Amino acid sequence: MNNNNSKLKLHGFNNLTKTLSFNIYDICYAQTKQEQYEYIKYIDECYNAERLTQVLTEVTHIIGANILNIARQDYDPQGASVTMLISEEPVKNPELANTEQPGPLPEAVAAHLDKSHLTVHTYPELHPEQGFSTFRADIDVSTCGEVSPLKALNYLIHSFDSDIVIVDYRVRGFTRDIDGKKHFIDHEISSIQNFLAEDTLNRYQMIDVNVYQENIFHTKMMLKDFDLDNYLFGRGKPDYSAQELQKIEASLVREMAEIFYGRNISN
Repeated sequence: MNNNNSKLKLHGFNNLTKTLSFNIYDICYAQTKQEQYEYIKYIDECYNAERLTQVLTEVTHIIGANILNIARQDYDPQGASVTMLISEEPVKNPELANTEQPGPLPEAVAAHLDKSHLTVHTYPELHPEQGFSTFRADIDVSTCGEVSPLKALNYLIHSFDSDIVIVDYRVRGFTRDIDGKKHFIDHEISSIQNFLAEDTLNRYQMIDVNVYQENIFHTKMMLKDFDLDNYLFGRGKPDYSAQELQKIEASLVREMAEIFYGRNISN
């Protein structure tokens, strides 16, 4: 790992591959089947391929890249995908540096770059009996070059209503300096959390699982506090009894915990 105060002098092209895999979950309670389908329709319209293309386009600006190609598709009955191919621009803006600090704030789209790519896929789903509907968006930002895709993380988190966020970051391959020495990572990183804005750190509880010797970094995030009114699709608290609200909130907490920990929780 090199010192960020001195620029690494390479023998040739920086061919380290830096990949940010990021997925978010938005959870909602819709009591009737009609409300459940209306929620899925609403989410599908909010995060269609056009909107996702706009999000990924802004990500390319944040990481200093050129868009070479875009492929996008809305699916029937729901969901979208976008893929982009991108090429890296010369790093002129000091905000694009790889320092371990937060980057700027803010369906499926894929964009293709000559050296890198961005992809996003959406997965709206519902549980017909328990009343919970879940929207999941999976985003991959893979770059070959100087700038880490972690700089786009804050913008991505703020572009979606994220109850749970799961982030994986990995650096693969190696590059050589002018003396022939291999470098398996070219920037300092001890935790993905160091790339998050203060308001994000305050809103979420977080768990890190890092494998430093393999340049693998993993962070899970779940909202600390929430207003139940924001999770009742098509209705509000006055439409439910106090007992019903208590039961819904308990079920919501359990639903979020199961997704966060990746396992079913027994009664």
